[in-house]
Amino acid sequence: MKQYLFTIILTATVTLVMSWVVWQLSLRFKLYPGIRERDVHTTPTPRLGGVAMFLGIAAAIGVSAANPFFSIMWVPPQTMWAVLGAALLIAIIGVIDDLWDLDWFIKLGVQFLAAGIITVLGGLQILSLPLGEMVIVSSWLSIAVTMFAIVVVMNAVNFIDGLDGLVAGVCLIANGVFFAYSYILTRDTGTSSYFNVASFLAAVVIGACIGFLPLNWSPAKLFMGDSGALVIGLLMATSAIALTGQMSSSAMDPEEFGRSQLLGAFIPILLPLVVVMLPLLDFGLAVFRRMRAGRSPFSPDRKHLHHRMLDLGHRDRDAVLIFYAWTAVISLAVLLMYIGSREDWPGQYLPGVAFGVVGVAACLLVTLLPTRRAPSVPTDLPPTDPSATDPSATDPSATDPSATVPTPSPENR
Repeated sequence: MKQYLFTIILTATVTLVMSWVVWQLSLRFKLYPGIRERDVHTTPTPRLGGVAMFLGIAAAIGVSAANPFFSIMWVPPQTMWAVLGAALLIAIIGVIDDLWDLDWFIKLGVQFLAAGIITVLGGLQILSLPLGEMVIVSSWLSIAVTMFAIVVVMNAVNFIDGLDGLVAGVCLIANGVFFAYSYILTRDTGTSSYFNVASFLAAVVIGACIGFLPLNWSPAKLFMGDSGALVIGLLMATSAIALTGQMSSSAMDPEEFGRSQLLGAFIPILLPLVVVMLPLLDFGLAVFRRMRAGRSPFSPDRKHLHHRMLDLGHRDRDAVLIFYAWTAVISLAVLLMYIGSREDWPGQYLPGVAFGVVGVAACLLVTLLPTRRAPSVPTDLPPTDPSATDPSATDPSATDPSATVPTPSPENR
């Protein structure tokens, strides 16, 4: 555990220092785009935080190569080099997109290329599924399913990047729970290079998010942009595949852990999915909504879950905290169920179920009771103020071109 804590601290430190450097350089050279119609922020803000996060991740991976504790991950070495190379490719294309807005088709192609590097060159594939009797898939189907899963998770994480601190906090919580799960599983089933890769990547993501949050917390000085969100999504998907997709039937024999055949066999796949449930839900709804309207699934709009929270009347920071709560409650509930499944006693799932029911009820309550009333404009009353019919009464620019007024705040980033 000390080595993983060191990895988290190292990644967080490098990310924090480089985030400050990137922020200062971005301001000095004006490396930030203008305000878009769908943005929440009203001040041009740099979106190159992903560069700092990648440098922190690369530093941790480089140090691990010289650390005997992590030597098992580097046998064979191509797995970690493939992960680092894919992350670098995504970071580069993300930076280009953050600065110049690439076509979505180009970005999607590069994402599949990065997924192919991890799958084919790195050897990380969904080879089997722990569903009691193991389901072994063919090599070509394994490659296709793995690449598709990586790309979906990458975009799902990127889709929720709309409020200050949202992605960094949600991924911090999700990977914290996943790290606990992978660490317990590794300890129970014995040392495995793939299991260690999963725990290591989860620790690296935790450190990157911790180091980035100080500059990304509301009001944010720096955004992670596509270069950060896509890299985080890439590593989250890779760690889950390294763990769940590589399990052997003997390692996950339900009787070995005293788990019931019904629920216990599903928890190992359920938990990795649950920790990215919020991004996947938003991603699925967005794709369905846009394709039903005859638009590209990657075309931006203002109907993401965090936008709906703002429309309900929640303040930006409160909406972020509510998303944190949902992520923590659901992922911790499943983790508690997994811990209970390792014991053979009546009511083994009760603590996890009880925590989940109470937590979901509390989250629903705070979600449906906004912190302020949603803004509403009456449309059935006649105007009584001259400014309602005469723009020049309150807007000097209506009659004086040299006058300026503050730009109204858009509703989403």
